[in-house]
Amino acid sequence: MSNASYAAAGVDTTAGDLAVSLMKEAVSNTHGPEVLGGFGGFAGLYDVSFLTSFKRPLLATSTDGVGTKVAIAQAIDKHDTIGQDLVGMVVDDIIVVGARPLFMTDYIACGKVVPERIADIVAGIARACAATGTALVGGETAEHPGLLGVDDYDVAGAATGVVEADQVLGAEKVRHGDVVVAMASSGLHSNGYSLVRHILATRGIGYTDTSAELGGVVGEVLLEPTRLYTGPLLSVLADPELAGVVHSLSHVTGGGIAANLARVLPLGAWVEVDRSTWSPSPVFRVLSELAGSSLESSEGTWNLGVGMFAVVAAESASSVIARLAADGVPAWVAGRVSTAPHDFTGFEQGAKGVNGGAVRLVGGYAA
Repeated sequence: MSNASYAAAGVDTTAGDLAVSLMKEAVSNTHGPEVLGGFGGFAGLYDVSFLTSFKRPLLATSTDGVGTKVAIAQAIDKHDTIGQDLVGMVVDDIIVVGARPLFMTDYIACGKVVPERIADIVAGIARACAATGTALVGGETAEHPGLLGVDDYDVAGAATGVVEADQVLGAEKVRHGDVVVAMASSGLHSNGYSLVRHILATRGIGYTDTSAELGGVVGEVLLEPTRLYTGPLLSVLADPELAGVVHSLSHVTGGGIAANLARVLPLGAWVEVDRSTWSPSPVFRVLSELAGSSLESSEGTWNLGVGMFAVVAAESASSVIARLAADGVPAWVAGRVSTAPHDFTGFEQGAKGVNGGAVRLVGGYAA
């Protein structure tokens, strides 16, 4: 098939080449000496010679997207932050097992390649990769005319990290009396946007409308980028004075607060998360008011102000919180682990196929 007929079918290879040239510098800035072969190869190469110093290196991998948050980016034609959301969803899952991210690849499917738009998306991915110490070693932009509208796109990514086998974090390390440290989210992150969009559509609110309650243009507020936890948590894990004090981590994404925390607790352990220890930010309160529902009713959908949990040794909780704060992540004690016999009525028990612990939220949110 000739290039001309391919273009007539809706695929513009020239636009694709321009997009690649526009993103090249941003992507290359994520490359350290471990990345071989430079930019634009058929496969990304990453030198793992350093793994010879490990006793038993384990590779950790994760893949994800950002859901329907992309619809809001498309609606207000703002595409430079959605990439950070993607990195947050992918790389912050890898840190949960204690692994250091090594490299990432991305995939963008679109109805029409608009070079500047694709470059904005990838630049956002690259900035977040640099912030988390992750090399962006490859990617693909695929034009799907007739399947997606000309302004439609979706993004996905996958990353790989490494952790020493005896340093893997997880439920098996959690003990009775451990403290649950909550880390503040920056907003909705990348979960629950189908509900957000439904609420706004029902109330006739547009993404370009200005909301005094939300404090700005609706779409821009909703596009607040996902907070990245990998860098600060790697600092905690690498601190010799905090060695071994973090027992498990939980990334609060789809499924909400209780279900995700339950996944990293051992069977028989339970936690009551105290709502009074934090105040959900205005975006959650305003959306709940618009929906005519309570904050509590959305705890299985939105993070409500908590983006990550750390289950840590009680005597070191204050040191972990101080270290996170020094790296710009507000954190606080939200609960305590118990393995004492308990009635689990009203608790979330495990999630997503994990036969884990039990969690429920108690009390009322701080004003």
